Amino acid sequence: MDESPVFRRRRRWWPPLFSVYALLLAACSPVGALNALTPQRSFVLDAAVAYGSGERERLDIYQPSGPAMAGEPVVVFLYGGSWNSGRREEYRFLGEALASAGVLTVIPDYRLYPEVTYPSFLEDNARAVAWVFQHIHRYGGNPQNVFLMGHSAGAYNAAMLALDPRWLGARGLSPASLRGWIGLAGPYDFYPITYRNVRPIFHHPDYPARSQPVDFVGDDSQVPVFLGAARHDHLVDPKRNTEGLATLLRGAGTPGVERIYTGVGHQTLIGAFARTLRWMAPVRQDVLRFIAQESQSSGVRTATAAAPVASRSRDSGSGR
Repeated sequence: MDESPVFRRRRRWWPPLFSVYALLLAACSPVGALNALTPQRSFVLDAAVAYGSGERERLDIYQPSGPAMAGEPVVVFLYGGSWNSGRREEYRFLGEALASAGVLTVIPDYRLYPEVTYPSFLEDNARAVAWVFQHIHRYGGNPQNVFLMGHSAGAYNAAMLALDPRWLGARGLSPASLRGWIGLAGPYDFYPITYRNVRPIFHHPDYPARSQPVDFVGDDSQVPVFLGAARHDHLVDPKRNTEGLATLLRGAGTPGVERIYTGVGHQTLIGAFARTLRWMAPVRQDVLRFIAQESQSSGVRTATAAAPVASRSRDSGSGR
């Protein structure tokens, strides 16, 4: 029997409604629900690879099981969690989202508060990135095509490594070693700190000098960048942080892209990478487009390699 047009329209909504329902059922562990619904055949996982001697100096490597994207790009993803929580295993959905598109993805753990405070987690991140440059060719990755990506506190970490030469410089690298960096819902200009659980991490009220990404925007800030944020983010103000940093980078002539998304919030911005939630916002396809464009550009970065960081773009809505 032929379906009525009304029935066909309703059926198109079943996947997203099922996704939300599944997450509600697993409200105690929404990330666990995303990972449980993540396909396992689109990647090959090498887990808990040591990049240092510490207990949390381990990383997971997601190799594409199918053809790699042209240029064999590598993404090192730094997760968030207010610098006091998070585990690499929680982001299998993110590893799959990129590996299934042909991007070799590395997700490291790093030390967190109260074990450490600023800047120890940046030193760990730099050590993980240096490991990738030294060893990723063994997994089919191109060390000349490495991107750094982070969400929330991880986006702060990524921004600091990409803008402040101290951290990668200590490992024999420089920000220019990166093909590009991607910041999602990152705090880039957040002093004075209002969240009590974050204050001791940055030694409140004696904040370390030059410890904000906005402090390092200048003529040397030429690593291409993708900045994304949720329009309605009640944890990290997108106007002050994402739009503010984009304005500074644009003034410095930095090539890149800025996207502000509707339909998602602080957490669902990164959750939208998962197959079951991609209908919420096209953040995954925008990031993959950025990686593809920068991977195809010449190794010499110039202001013409990509458009300057766009003035506030039209809101990006839902998309698969």
